[in-house]
Amino acid sequence: MTGDAPDVRHPLLVMRGIEKTYPGVRALRGVDLQLRAGEVLALVGENGAGKSTLIKILGGALRFDAGSIEIGGRPVHFRGPLAAQQAGISIIYQEFNLVPALTARENIFLGREPRRFSWLPIAQERRRSRELFQRIGVAIDPETPCRDLTVAEQQVVEIAKALSQQARVVVMDEPSAALSPRETEHLFAVIRELKSQGIGVIYISHRLSEVFEIADRVMVLRDGAHVGMRPIGELSRDRIIEMMVGRTLDTEFPKQAARIGPPRLVVNDLRRGRAVRGVSFEVRRGEVVTLTGLVGAGRTETARLIFGADRRDGGTIALDGRTLRLSSPRDAIAAGICLLTEDRKSQGLVLSRSVQENFSLPNMNRFAPWGLLRARRECAALESFVNPLQIKLTGRKQAAATLSGGNQQKIVLAKWLARDAEVVIFDEPTRGIDVGAKYEIYLLINRLAAQGKAVLMISSELPEVLGMGDRILVMHDGRITGEIADVAGATQEQIMELAVR
Repeated sequence: MTGDAPDVRHPLLVMRGIEKTYPGVRALRGVDLQLRAGEVLALVGENGAGKSTLIKILGGALRFDAGSIEIGGRPVHFRGPLAAQQAGISIIYQEFNLVPALTARENIFLGREPRRFSWLPIAQERRRSRELFQRIGVAIDPETPCRDLTVAEQQVVEIAKALSQQARVVVMDEPSAALSPRETEHLFAVIRELKSQGIGVIYISHRLSEVFEIADRVMVLRDGAHVGMRPIGELSRDRIIEMMVGRTLDTEFPKQAARIGPPRLVVNDLRRGRAVRGVSFEVRRGEVVTLTGLVGAGRTETARLIFGADRRDGGTIALDGRTLRLSSPRDAIAAGICLLTEDRKSQGLVLSRSVQENFSLPNMNRFAPWGLLRARRECAALESFVNPLQIKLTGRKQAAATLSGGNQQKIVLAKWLARDAEVVIFDEPTRGIDVGAKYEIYLLINRLAAQGKAVLMISSELPEVLGMGDRILVMHDGRITGEIADVAGATQEQIMELAVR
């Protein structure tokens, strides 16, 4: 693609003046979108900007209040997801829509089996599956159960399913969120192959480095409105961020020097099977230690052992010189350790419950010391974090499931901040959230360090690791393979060399 102005005579997809309003919230304000055949359009914006709403409308999961959609120059109006699929629209959500127990082949053709006969043309489906995988450029056994595939391979199955439905437009929502750098590069190769076949791709991501690598044009949404659509060659990283947040950020990583004191958290010879093998390190007062490594290196497993979520085979954990006996998260919380889990939806929040209930869960000893809830104290404590963390809520009774990813993360942060823990472990704290929300979390990490807390930050984002760490630890195959004390002089290549040892 050359990045020229779009050919308005023959666009593949056109959405005009899309409006959508929920009670009390105007989610989309006359949004326009245009996609050409063989183009990758990156759709970016802060959490809550309207990206998910727009894509759900395109996929037939939501109905718009006003506007129009055209595919290949013909007006369409979808009554549901099936109608959108039949029109050539395929949405690949961040949480895959696969049945783990079924094979790759069965998932690709699920719901489209012949109905006139009792038998299934398995040989035909198997041959067609191989053709689809070959078309994408990967080799996957069609008879492999999806539960046995890697995340990257499951994503390929989703793409094959889209192609089997004759998709002309493929939407990918945060497709690299759970992929390693090598798997992400393979994903990009698949996307380029789709482009070469004339398929239009809408790529949603908070990782701007990926946007510059794969996108032909960028469309920015802010507060439900279309801010702009430009060829990638006309944009800089800082300009995209400014369009997304509506202001200029002085620096993407506002790291502040804190006064670093003696060791607080000391981990020695921590072990659990092959996942964690003799891990030892310390985090000092006021220090931010960033822990990184490839997917499966043992980072999250190490955090769970420190938090008492898993039983360790051996090793010791000490806080301020006192050896801790941690047999459960309750013990860790009581000792002054908190963990912001990697998967906030399944492990950090009870999505069906309200924001207030989620905030109060680890703090009930404060709000109900004698078994009687002090609602006024509970509400006041929650309100004390809403403005400083810039949490966007319709009310404290709002269900956690209805919040954007960034606001969900802030609720998890708020509940732990209310504990005033001495050791704060962040596991992928900025995964799936926008640059504005990331910036606020970085400022919060600075504040915790300035208060003398010990901060352990696990991240796969190497710019983040370099931008926020006072020291860097690198893991591979369950072990610490390197430590970088001179962060200012470190490079991403240096970290990757340690990560693949």
